[in-house]
Amino acid sequence: MKLAVVGGGSTYTPELIDGFARLRDTLPVEELVLVDPAADRLELVGGLARRIFAKQDHAGKITTTTDLDAGVADADAVLLQLRVGGQAARDRDETWPLECGCVGQETTGAGGLAKALRTVPVVLDIAERVRRTNPDSWIIDFTNPVGIVTRALLQAGHKAVGLCNVAIGFQRKFARLLEVEPGAVHLDHVGLNHLTWELGVRLGGPDGENVLPKLLAEHGDAIADDLRMDRRIVDRLGVVPSYYLRYFYAHDEVVRELGTKPSRAAEVAAMEKELLAMYGDPALDEKPELLARRGGAFYSEAAVDLAASLLGGGGSPVQVVNTYNNGTLPFLPDDAVIEVQARVGHDGAAPLAVPALDPLYAGLIANVTAYEDLALEAALRGGRDRVFKALLAHPLIGQYEYAEGLTDRLIAHNREHLAWA
Repeated sequence: MKLAVVGGGSTYTPELIDGFARLRDTLPVEELVLVDPAADRLELVGGLARRIFAKQDHAGKITTTTDLDAGVADADAVLLQLRVGGQAARDRDETWPLECGCVGQETTGAGGLAKALRTVPVVLDIAERVRRTNPDSWIIDFTNPVGIVTRALLQAGHKAVGLCNVAIGFQRKFARLLEVEPGAVHLDHVGLNHLTWELGVRLGGPDGENVLPKLLAEHGDAIADDLRMDRRIVDRLGVVPSYYLRYFYAHDEVVRELGTKPSRAAEVAAMEKELLAMYGDPALDEKPELLARRGGAFYSEAAVDLAASLLGGGGSPVQVVNTYNNGTLPFLPDDAVIEVQARVGHDGAAPLAVPALDPLYAGLIANVTAYEDLALEAALRGGRDRVFKALLAHPLIGQYEYAEGLTDRLIAHNREHLAWA
């Protein structure tokens, strides 16, 4: 089995490598290719990756290349974890929206749109090159904004599934609080990528006992603290929202906070510099503890599980993924991309039935889906008017004066990545 990781020079990659090494019985990788245009980072990450495999006695071969076509040739699955423009572009995404009084974040609001506009054309080009070398290869997208990118891939006819680590993070957290194995916890996880709610937490499977009320009663303070939300809000909802919902439920508070401290991108850039220095140490043969602060917790487990199921291995039959709606949420079109529990196998992902959604959640999902429609149109076809309409449709913006100012700033800060600009 051959896998390729596009964006393999990312500081995330040792987390993924560690998962491949530990879970070799689930996903027996024979060849792993790390692909990245940044040869200097690739050399550091690739060296550590080989040492991790060697320490854990993994017989698989790890190679590195800056040649995309060579790297993805004959791959059974290709994992996408790229960041067009690097942390510098992310830093801008997180700062210029604040000038208009709007949240600055890399996947939500105006910053998220900027990332989609930079990313979708690049991902589609990569996917076409994968299809030319191996039309049967699966594409697993971890590149944000996952919902929009996955929809672009599916609409172009690619064999693609989107992946996020939010759900597996909740699963592991709830399992720890309940003192059970993670596999015993099934989530009624419903929504869009980075716009989800845990409507239930079930023990033993989709039809198991819902212990969410017990979790909130006994551990509500800890859960609310992790979300950085007031316990009273979580109790009133009676569900557990993704921490990304804070950008919606406490938008103005978040904007004030963001204006008083360095961007998350600046923090991550400093962390990456330190991580890369560590990766260059020939004595390091395991992922460093600092990597846990970089983000992406449990990403490796989720990626291995998904790849194993798609490739006919020993992955879990039910996983949280991003895929076509196909009637699962009746208020959305079939070709919307949603994030829910799905049955996953070699034919792809088929969403499971979900509980009926309260209008409080369904309305926001429908609104953000409409924005994502317009965002994808802007990413595929370009043009200032399409960018403006997507921004105007976003529930965190929604006023023409804000949308005008954000459109000007988005284009000015991303002109080098927008062919039409």
